Amino acid sequence: MTQRRHARVTAVLLVGLIATACGRESGAGQDSVTWQDPSKHEVRFVIVEEGVRLEVLDWGGSGRPVVLLAGSGHSAHVFDDFAPKLTDCCHVYGITRRGYGASSQPASGYDDQRLADDVLRVLDSLQIEAPLLVGHSMAGGELTTLGNQHSNRLGGLVYLHALGDPSDWPASDPAYLAFVRKLPDPPQKSPPCTQESGSFSAYRAWQMCTQKFAFPESELRSTLATNPDGTRGRHKTPRSIHDAIGAGAKKRDYSNVRVPVLAFFESQPAPDAPPGPDEYQPQNEQERAAIAAFRSATQGYIDRSLANLKRAVPAARLVDLPRSGHYVFLTREAEVLRELRAFVASLPNASRSAPQPKPRAGVPEARDSLIHADIDHANASVVDQAGSARRARRSAEREAP
Repeated sequence: MTQRRHARVTAVLLVGLIATACGRESGAGQDSVTWQDPSKHEVRFVIVEEGVRLEVLDWGGSGRPVVLLAGSGHSAHVFDDFAPKLTDCCHVYGITRRGYGASSQPASGYDDQRLADDVLRVLDSLQIEAPLLVGHSMAGGELTTLGNQHSNRLGGLVYLHALGDPSDWPASDPAYLAFVRKLPDPPQKSPPCTQESGSFSAYRAWQMCTQKFAFPESELRSTLATNPDGTRGRHKTPRSIHDAIGAGAKKRDYSNVRVPVLAFFESQPAPDAPPGPDEYQPQNEQERAAIAAFRSATQGYIDRSLANLKRAVPAARLVDLPRSGHYVFLTREAEVLRELRAFVASLPNASRSAPQPKPRAGVPEARDSLIHADIDHANASVVDQAGSARRARRSAEREAP
């Protein structure tokens, strides 16, 4: 499976593609060039190998350390609204992986193993003991690698829509893509959602209109350049890095995971279930059949990913949040927080669950004060899924080799 297909075709499962919004519209809207991140975190940089440093956010808090890992295309700032709400029970950190945001962009080191090693180096450098690793989307690769190799160093793993297996992926299944092509295009919303300027705030308003959630402005500013006039610029991360991450992804194998696991996922509605009030209403039997076939095929991938985890970790807790969309920590924040707090409370005491890590020699710490859609490992809600899938399919066909 090529990375192009991995990175573009999998977007059929998202609520909507937003990559086309990358600074292409005209407009005079401007955001202040003196904007400051309102999230209450410290920012530091940890050197993980020669010439490579990672941005680490520290929101503080007390209790079990929690380390948040973002999905592809994102920095740790995507958690800027979510993370502070965990500080009542946990000490919360976020790591921006290499290639994104303020972290270094080396020419290599984007396979699952190296990315997982980077996380381990941060844990060593900051002496973080028995953390709960919480990963969204493609971060499931790093979680699984670390769980297999270093369970004795961890307190637990939490997968936020992050169980998708790169070796069993819709992008490589012609039959699945055929279902996508048959999905109907829903009519345009009235009034349509428009972007009237190139400002960061205008993009967030467009996200709220089209997707009912928005990334923190700090995340947009972290992953996109800011033009001299304060408007949104181009992505900071080149396409080659996304390609390298996809090429370096490996089959999910949980066989040596020896820590508690919590996994959030989104099941599909039953094939014959009626659409919700905000969802596309099929106009005839042909459209109903197309949506039913798409739901069934999508659920097949979900079922296999869940079974893969449960075979190796029978005690894993699975939480189904139907119609949550891919960014579950933004769309269903209260439910995710509640489950996370309960999971943290159920974990063994940190001092007994893992040994105190020791900093590695030669790994010094340096202190310092997108709009790329996360298109990996997504399960779409049925809300506007027909139009989203069709748009994604056209994009994928343009990108396919």
